[in-house]
Amino acid sequence: MPESRISEDFKVVKLPEILPIMPIYHTVAFPNMMFPMDIVGDHSIRLIDEAMAKDRLMGLVLTRKPPTPEAPVCQCEELYLIGTCVSILKMAKQTRDKAQLMVQGLARFRIVEFIESRHYIQARVEKIEEDVFIKDLEIEALMANLVALFERIVKLSPFLPQEFAPMAKSIQEPGTMADIIASVVNASVEEKQKILETLDVRQRLKDVTRIVNHQLEILELGSKIQSQVQEDIDKSQRDYYLRQQLKAIRDELGESDENRVEVEEYRRKIDAKNLTDEARKEALRELDRMMRMQPSSAEYSVAATYLDWITSLPWNEMTEDNQDIRQARRILDEDHYGLEKAKKRIIEYLAVRKLKPDTKGPILCFVGPPGTGKTSLAQSIARALGRKFFRISLGGVHDEAEIRGHRRTYVGALPGRIIQGIRRAESSNPVFVLDEIDKVGSDFRGDPSSALLEVLDPEQNFSFMDHYLDVAFDLSNVTFITTANILDTIPPALRDRLEVIELPGYTLDEKLRIAQRYLIPKQQETHGLTPEQIKFTTGATKLIISCYTREAGVRNLEREIAAICRGVASQIAEEEISSAVINARDVHRYLGPARMISEAKERISKPGIAMGMAWTPTGGDLMFVEASAMKGNKGLTLTGQLGDVMKESATAALSFVRSNAEKLKIPVDFFDNTDIHIHVPAGAIPKDGPSAGVTMLTALVSLLKNRKVKNDLTMTGEITLRGLVLPVGGIKEKVLAAHRAGIKTIILPKLNRKDLEEIPPKVRKEITFHFVTDMLEVLNLALTKK
Repeated sequence: MPESRISEDFKVVKLPEILPIMPIYHTVAFPNMMFPMDIVGDHSIRLIDEAMAKDRLMGLVLTRKPPTPEAPVCQCEELYLIGTCVSILKMAKQTRDKAQLMVQGLARFRIVEFIESRHYIQARVEKIEEDVFIKDLEIEALMANLVALFERIVKLSPFLPQEFAPMAKSIQEPGTMADIIASVVNASVEEKQKILETLDVRQRLKDVTRIVNHQLEILELGSKIQSQVQEDIDKSQRDYYLRQQLKAIRDELGESDENRVEVEEYRRKIDAKNLTDEARKEALRELDRMMRMQPSSAEYSVAATYLDWITSLPWNEMTEDNQDIRQARRILDEDHYGLEKAKKRIIEYLAVRKLKPDTKGPILCFVGPPGTGKTSLAQSIARALGRKFFRISLGGVHDEAEIRGHRRTYVGALPGRIIQGIRRAESSNPVFVLDEIDKVGSDFRGDPSSALLEVLDPEQNFSFMDHYLDVAFDLSNVTFITTANILDTIPPALRDRLEVIELPGYTLDEKLRIAQRYLIPKQQETHGLTPEQIKFTTGATKLIISCYTREAGVRNLEREIAAICRGVASQIAEEEISSAVINARDVHRYLGPARMISEAKERISKPGIAMGMAWTPTGGDLMFVEASAMKGNKGLTLTGQLGDVMKESATAALSFVRSNAEKLKIPVDFFDNTDIHIHVPAGAIPKDGPSAGVTMLTALVSLLKNRKVKNDLTMTGEITLRGLVLPVGGIKEKVLAAHRAGIKTIILPKLNRKDLEEIPPKVRKEITFHFVTDMLEVLNLALTKK
């Protein structure tokens, strides 16, 4: 490896002009490098024989393409043009066409041209002289850095002798040092050929440093990986020996293995549980896997958690239904006032269940405004049926795994909320409430409403497949009840599986009864008051309902009653009073001035204003339409954040008035020099729908004929260009809103007469209904006489 006398001699000896060329492909020869070679083939042996007979010199040049069986002889154009002249130190022939050589690298040369030869490649060459190089600080720094890196490589590499490091450190010539280290490090032949072709010594040192750095990083990373693997192996072996010793000690003491005890405990649970065949097979398979695991492994705890779930579910454990229909009816009436349609459906289900015990549970959907008792009614149903009750809220749920669970491959996987609820209910036939089903979302994690299709389909949920359990679970005995405020946001496929029962808003009388029967006693108990310490008169309760709340349900009413109870409790605690009777004139002392004042009659004080009715997700409401005329040029302005359908209704109303001006006794040219402005107040609230068409047309005619609309009258209905009045929806909510506002007369489309059956009888008696088919009837009923 170090420089020898031969290399010193050849530094001053001129190379022959023509040199035999030996192609090599697996390595690169560098000057001052001593290494063995195996020679195979007739052409190569002839080249060696002739070189030994002359001056023992030959050129070693890297070939771009290794020889193949199809092309064993290298072509001249496949050779690089810079190689190394070597001297053959020793030769030992093994067979006629095979020999071993020991060669010494002498100097770089460049091929000037190739010379034709019959047996092997020859070329005219010129020696590449090493520049006389003066060391400077940079060269010395590069050499010192290269030697330091090479020493680290020698320490980390198991294939390099330790003597290489001091040998490299002893070399004083920078070019020789770069060549020697490049010949030793593990790099591709292309990179080594590039080093051979780099004649600038400074650049050669930099290139070799880069290669050595890369090789050092690989060796250090490999050493780190090896040490980690060795540590893991040592730890595993240590754990194994310790376990074996622990097992031997336990056997000596007569103690049983904890792992075996746990496995047997799970086996007893599986045998005692009335599992389905599929669940039992899966549980036993998981138990067999668990027996072959070490308790310290992560998979062991995963298997144990799975067996805990599968053995704690109520596979065939059901509560006995209450078959006493009269008692069930009494329980429903105790808990809720009204809601006859929902109560009737539950009683029907109980009756069918009594006659046919294996009937499937209904899947109900209670739809109504907030505070109408949807969730609490579901609790009453569970009490009436004698079943367990469980509720989950679906509001804001975006992940499908919330319903179906996560697969066991995920860390921390659990079953979905359906299976979790069944486990907590400890019964396979509970009343299961899916609250706020209209507020389920969907995003990149999946669509929970699609997962609910299987849950809420009686034809499919007998084999509900949770991703975590991976076995079918029977949900057909579960009574599913969903709640929603609106149906529009529920996907059609899911809505088709639900039996919708609407819970409309309450009337004033119904709210009064609910407050007296349920809300006041509840708040008395909540605030530590007895019925003797606080009493509400009927007048006070009605005042709270009409002047402090405006809602379809009773949630805000309960808050206002609670506020009065807190006030009375404070006075009793401070010993100011011993009891209180709350009447109408006392309400403002606890709740402040009245917040809701009926201004319906006062707002219709001049022509151009009409009152209509609107449906909202929280119940019905009254809506005013105002029309105004001014000088202009046939302009129509619509304001109040109206939707496209509502704008089209206003345009249709104006077109009807213009086309029927003579019949309505309005100047035919009224629109020629006039701009019409229609405004619907509460401009911050978006509005849309066709049901305001009748109201808009009435307001327009009232303005143009200068006749006021009756102040105790409201209306709803869609209009056509020919003046027909078409039916609309939400009649019950709208009528109840008008009743709450004290309206006495309502105009409805004739085809909506059937909807009056849903209106409470007391409300129907207090309101006069007019059913119309065209707009002329509406105008005759709505406008006052001049």
